[in-house]
Amino acid sequence: RLNDVMRGELDVACLSSKVISEIATYLDAQVGAFYMLDGKGNGPVLSLLSSYAYTKRKNLSNEFKPGEGLVGQAALEKKQILVSNVPEEYVKVTSGLGEASPRSITVTPFLYESRVSGVVEIGTLGQMSGTQLEYLSQAMNSVAINVETARGREELAKALKESRALAEKLQVQQEELKAANEELEEQTQMLQQSEEKLKLQQEELKVANEELEEKNESLERQKSKIEQANKDLERTRKEIETKAEELGIASKYKSEFLANMSHELRTPLNSLLLLARLLADNKEGNLSKEQMESAGIIYNSGNDLLSLLNEILDLSKIEAGRMDVHVEPVSVATLAEAVRAGFEHVAADKGLSLEVTVSENAPAEISTDRKRLEQIIKNLMSNAIKFTEKGAVTVNFGRPDEDADLSRSGLVREKAFAISVKDTGIGISPKDQKIIFEAFQQAEGGSSRKFGGTGLGLTISRELAALLGGEIQLESEVGKGTVFTVCLPLGPPDFAKVAHEAHTEKPVLPGRGRTARQKKAVVESVPDDRECVKKEDKVILIVEDDPNFARLLQKQCHDKGFKCLASATGEGGLELAEKYSPAAIVLDLKLPGIDGWTVLDSLKENPKTRHIPVHIMSVEDATIEAFRKGAVGYLTKPAKKEDLEEAFQRLEAVFSRRVKDLIVVEDDGNMRKGIIKLVGNGDVYAEEAATGGQALQALKSRKFDCMILDLGLPDMTGFELLKALEAEENVVIPPVIVYTGKELTHEEEMELRKYSESIIIKGVRSEERLLDESSLFLHRMVDKLPENMRKIITNLHDVDIMFKNRRVMIVDDDMRNVFALTSVLEQKGVSVLKAENGQKALEMLLTEPKVDLVLMDIMMPVMDGYETMKRIRAQEKFQKLPIIALTAKAMREDRERSITAGASDYLTKPVDVSRLCSMMRVWLYK
Repeated sequence: RLNDVMRGELDVACLSSKVISEIATYLDAQVGAFYMLDGKGNGPVLSLLSSYAYTKRKNLSNEFKPGEGLVGQAALEKKQILVSNVPEEYVKVTSGLGEASPRSITVTPFLYESRVSGVVEIGTLGQMSGTQLEYLSQAMNSVAINVETARGREELAKALKESRALAEKLQVQQEELKAANEELEEQTQMLQQSEEKLKLQQEELKVANEELEEKNESLERQKSKIEQANKDLERTRKEIETKAEELGIASKYKSEFLANMSHELRTPLNSLLLLARLLADNKEGNLSKEQMESAGIIYNSGNDLLSLLNEILDLSKIEAGRMDVHVEPVSVATLAEAVRAGFEHVAADKGLSLEVTVSENAPAEISTDRKRLEQIIKNLMSNAIKFTEKGAVTVNFGRPDEDADLSRSGLVREKAFAISVKDTGIGISPKDQKIIFEAFQQAEGGSSRKFGGTGLGLTISRELAALLGGEIQLESEVGKGTVFTVCLPLGPPDFAKVAHEAHTEKPVLPGRGRTARQKKAVVESVPDDRECVKKEDKVILIVEDDPNFARLLQKQCHDKGFKCLASATGEGGLELAEKYSPAAIVLDLKLPGIDGWTVLDSLKENPKTRHIPVHIMSVEDATIEAFRKGAVGYLTKPAKKEDLEEAFQRLEAVFSRRVKDLIVVEDDGNMRKGIIKLVGNGDVYAEEAATGGQALQALKSRKFDCMILDLGLPDMTGFELLKALEAEENVVIPPVIVYTGKELTHEEEMELRKYSESIIIKGVRSEERLLDESSLFLHRMVDKLPENMRKIITNLHDVDIMFKNRRVMIVDDDMRNVFALTSVLEQKGVSVLKAENGQKALEMLLTEPKVDLVLMDIMMPVMDGYETMKRIRAQEKFQKLPIIALTAKAMREDRERSITAGASDYLTKPVDVSRLCSMMRVWLYK
C-alpha cells in the first residue's frame, strides 16, 4: 500500500503528506509528523514538512538540529527511538469529542546511501508491537528512496528551468549582438561619407581663410574707427556726469533755498500773525470795531500767505522725493460721502448743483494714501467750482473707461480705479491744455483775468497722482466744461517703479489752473426747539452742517421724546451748549469754521459742559482718539437707522443714570480706599478688585462707566488683564485710566494707548489729575461736586494759573518774534528771559535762577538751535528741562533732527498762539 501511495511524479511536500497519512493509518496511530533534513544555511536542520492530526503548540519548535530532542537524536544516531509511558502533557491527540495523550512515541530516521534524509515521528494511544516497529524500519527504506527521487526530480526541473532561461537570455544577447554589428556597419559607412565631406570642407575652409584674411584687414580699419568713437563717447559720458553733478548741486541749492525762503518768510509772518491775533482779540478793549476788523483782515491775509507758502513747499518736497506716503485701506463709499459733505454747501453758495455717484463696478475699498488722495480731489473740486459760473459739478467713483489710455502710468484697467470730476465751466483750449499742469500756469492768464490763484494746485495734484502710482487725464472744450479723471491702482503702488518714474522726464499733461482755496462756507442751521425749551425738558444738541442729516437726527430726538437744539457750526454749538446745558450732544467733525475736534476739546475743558456726554458722528474714522478725548460713542457715516438708534440709546443710558459705576483695580488696600474716597461723592458707586481675576469676573457680570487700573497686580499684569478683556466677546471695556507708580518705557506706553484713555504716573499732583480724568469719563457735573473737588478741577483747567510766576526763556535772534511772543506770554503772567543766540542762552542758564521752559529758535548766528539743545542736554541738571523748538523749517526731517538734538516738542512757524499755549501747558504740568 505504501508503495502505491508513493507511485507517480510527486513533489516532496505532497509525497511527505501522503506517506505520513498512510503510515499513521496503517499503524492505527493517532498522531504523526514528517521531518526533512535541509543542509542549507547555518548547518543541517530537521524541519516539519507534513503532519497527521498534529496540533502545533506555541512553546514547541518545528525545527531541530541533529542531537536536539528525540527527532534530532534519532537523526544523529541513525537509529529508531521508542518512548513508552509518555507523560500526560507531552502531546495531545485531539478530536471533536475530546482529547487524550498517546502512550507510545516512535521516532524513526530514513536514510539514503547511509545519509539521513529525514525523520518520521509516530504517536499511538497504546504500546506499539514488534511487527509495527519492524514495518516502520522497513518502510523507511522505500520512503528514503522515493523522497530522494522526488527531491532529485525537483532539482532536475529547477536546473532545466534555469537552463531554458539561460538559453533565452543567450538568444536575446545574440540578437542584440547582431543588431550591434549591423549598426556598426552603418556607422562605418557614415564615417566614410564624413571623411569625404571633411575633405570637401577643408577645401572650402581654405577658401574661407583667404576671405577671412581680407575681412581681418577690413576689421582692423573699423577697429581704429571704433576706438576713436569710444574716446569721443567717454568724453561725452564725462560731460554728462559733470552735468548730472551740477544738476544735483542745483537741486540741493534749490532745496536749501526753499528751506531758507521758508524761514525768511515764516519769521516775519510769525510776528505778523501773532500781533494781528492780539489786536483782533482786543483784550484791552481800546480798539474800535473797524480797527478790530482791520486786524482780522491782516490775520486772514497772513493765513492765506501761509497756505501759499505751504503749497510751494509741498511741490518742492514731491519733486525732491521727500513726500511720505502712508498706504491704508480706504472705503470708496466713505470717500464719496466725504466729498459730498465737504463741497455740497460750497457749490450751493455759488448756485451750482453737486452730484456724487458711485458706479456699480466701483470697488468697495482701495489701498492708497487717503490724505494725498483727498488733497488731489479737493484741488480738482475747488477748481471745478471756481471756474464754473452756472450748471453742475459731477463726481463719479468707478473704473477707467474701456478706451482709456493708461500707458503713461502703466496701469492695467482691470486693476485700476477712477475718480472723474466734471464741470460745466469755462473749459480749456487745446493750446492751454499743453501747459496747464506746469507750475504757476493758468488757462485764464494775463492781467485782466477774472479768477485768482497761482497755478500750483494742478501741478501738485499731478505729482501726487504719480506718487500714488497713477495719473490724471483731461478732456475739455472751451465754453462747455472740463472733465478731470484721476486713475489709481486698486492695491498699494509699486514704490520702486514710482520712484524711478518720478526722476524721469515726463510730458506735460493738459490741465487747468491752480487749486482755489476753499472759502469758508456760509451755512444755516435747521429750525429747532430753542424757543420752547423748558427747564425740565431733556434736550439734545446736534452740531451738524449737513441739513438733511441734521433733520434726520432731529426727527430721531423727537421720536424719543427729547427737545432738540441744532447748530451748523462749531462756534454756534459751543454757544448753545453753554447757554442751554443739554443732556447730550451729537457732534460732526467736519464743520465750517472750527472743526469738531476743537469743539470737543472746548466742551471738555469747560467746567460747565465737560459732564455732557458727546457722541461723534463723522465720515472720518478716528474712534480711539474720540474716546480718549471723552466721547461716549463714535459712528462712521454713512449711518444706518439701527446705528442711530443704538447711538441714542447709549446717550440716554449715560445721562439718565444719576449714579455712575466705577471699578478700581488695585492690589494695595489702602490705595484702593484712598482712590474711592478721592473720587466718590454719592453719584459714583465704586467696586473694588484686588486681583486681575476679580476684575475680570466683575466686568463679565455687568457694565461699568470707567475703570481705574494699576499695572502691578498679584495674579497678572495690567497689560494681561486688558488683553484678556479684549478677548472676551461679551465684555465691553469701559474707558480705562491707568494709575501706576511704574516708569513706563516707550513701547509699554504705546501698548497701553491701544486700550487706555489716560495714563497717570503716581507722583506730585497725580491725585488731582486722577480726579479730573475720572470725572471726565464718568460725566460728572463739576458744579455739583464738593467745594474741594470743584476747586481742584477748576484750577487744573485754568490755563492762566498754570502760567502764573513761571520763568520761560525765549532764544531767538529776530527781535520781532521775541517781542510778539513776549507780549503773549506776559499777558498770562509769565516772566520772560531773552537770549539772541545759543551761546547767550547757555550762559544765562548757568547764571539765572530756575528756568521752567525754553522756546528755542533753530536758525541763529554764533550757535544754532540744534547745537544749543545738545549742549543743554549734556548737562545733567538740564536733562528734564522742557525745550520747545520753534522753526520756520517745515520738512519732516527737521522735526526728527530737532527731537534727536534734545527738543521735548516741536512747533512750526508761524506759531499758533493757542497751540503754543496748549503745548507749554502740557510740559509745564509735567
